[in-house]
Amino acid sequence: MSDSTVFPFRPTTLTTAQLAAVSYLARYSGRTHKLYAYQLGRWFTWCENHGLDPLLGIQRAHVELYIHQLGETGLMDSSIVTMMHGVRSFFRFAHIDGLITADPAVYARLPKVQHDESRTQGLDRLELIRFLQVAQTLTVHHGALAFLLGINALRASEAAAVRIEDYAETLRGHRVLHLVGKGNKPATMPITIPVLRVLEACRGQRSDGPLVLRPTTGKPIDRRDVYRMVVRSPRSRGFLGTSARTRCVTPPSPTLSTPASRCATRKSWRATPTRARPSTTTAPAETSTDTASTSSPLTWLECERPASRAPRRICAAFRGKTRPCR
Repeated sequence: MSDSTVFPFRPTTLTTAQLAAVSYLARYSGRTHKLYAYQLGRWFTWCENHGLDPLLGIQRAHVELYIHQLGETGLMDSSIVTMMHGVRSFFRFAHIDGLITADPAVYARLPKVQHDESRTQGLDRLELIRFLQVAQTLTVHHGALAFLLGINALRASEAAAVRIEDYAETLRGHRVLHLVGKGNKPATMPITIPVLRVLEACRGQRSDGPLVLRPTTGKPIDRRDVYRMVVRSPRSRGFLGTSARTRCVTPPSPTLSTPASRCATRKSWRATPTRARPSTTTAPAETSTDTASTSSPLTWLECERPASRAPRRICAAFRGKTRPCR
């Protein structure tokens, strides 16, 4: 079922199932709306092929058979769970609106997907430094994209949507970047001097418009272009292995500009302004400081953990002195 069978809204011609789909999809917009419309379209098509109404008369067995059919098409377990998000919510809100007496999908069994975060790897500190170096040797657009992803921890869609006027403001003496993150959540993050230099080089003589452009055509990039440009950077110089080229480039906290293995804990650097939960971010592989290169051109990435300074009176108390702490 295409979007045209659901929209535009025509109360006199819509069936009960289409009316429920319209009221459910009206809650969302943008990519989320397109995703759930596609998922409902597959469910409506499956019901039509089997002579079923997509809403009325549906039993749990029908939903179980649909999940089994998704598995037969070759979808992975995680893709099946994602494909059922829109269908399960469709029935849940139809039940809330009183269109059906019971939710047939609430107890439908979904494949179990195991997430082992301990095995998830990203770029370590040395690989991140090398990635930034190689990206700058390609084009200014590759360099700006690499720094936005690698230092400011932007998502692919967020980096592609950055405009020149978004980082023109100065707040308390620091240049800041304004962006709208996942879920239309606004965020403001500071821009370090090295990142600002790369962004200014990418901007050139332009005063407005999208920042990162396609190097060949000069058109604004999208999420797919971000993936291609990120993959091209290590592949063009061959400094990463095959497994490393497929890793997600996830950096330390943008407010620290320091390697996660030396200046931030596993969770602290992932608490960026646009990432509400640590589970939404892939942590980088930690590297021991013994093998760290001290002659890297990007010396601004290096820092030492600040020494702990305990109050003198507290230390004196632990040495057996009875002087009270104030």
